[in-house]
Amino acid sequence: MRYFIAFLLSGLFLVGPASANFSLAADQEVKNEIQTLLEERDREIKDVLGPKGQEYTDEQREKLKGLINDIVDYPSMARQALDEKYDELNPEEQERFTELFAEVIRQQSMEQLDIYRAEVTYEEIAVNNGEALVHTMSVLDNRRIPVKYKMTYKNGEWVIADISVDNVWTAESYQRSFSNILRRHGFDRLMESLERRAERTG
Repeated sequence: MRYFIAFLLSGLFLVGPASANFSLAADQEVKNEIQTLLEERDREIKDVLGPKGQEYTDEQREKLKGLINDIVDYPSMARQALDEKYDELNPEEQERFTELFAEVIRQQSMEQLDIYRAEVTYEEIAVNNGEALVHTMSVLDNRRIPVKYKMTYKNGEWVIADISVDNVWTAESYQRSFSNILRRHGFDRLMESLERRAERTG
């Protein structure tokens, strides 16, 4: 057995450099793919935004909402936000919670559209086993705002699992808020709160 193990190890050493080079090339290709995806999204959003102070038609607002949010994996973000409680729900409850949570986030994304006018610099993209962490810096009105994306490769495409703006992660922030409501009032009260917020923003 020890001869067999030695043989395998020798094979690893022999193919190591070539394998490492291939891995580095593959990682760089994935990083380029992610950056291109986000840059194209950013460019499309800016094209629809137009000049600062512009009023938007309902059609433009719907297009912006899609461009901003269609890349977001809301089921994953909803699971993170509800933490362990999510697995205690039945499928119908999970689906309804995800729908309400997604609607609230989508509407919030439309409240401060000027942030999408920022100039964006990509500082670092780290990729590991189908997950990526993207570090960017957005500059708007001479203010530098760090924006990060946690991304996953899902169903053949990269999607956003969480977003951090100025070092505040969306799912983590909601998790703290939801945890407090669940501890004090329970799941039904949380759903009532989300229903009201979705109705206000809808």
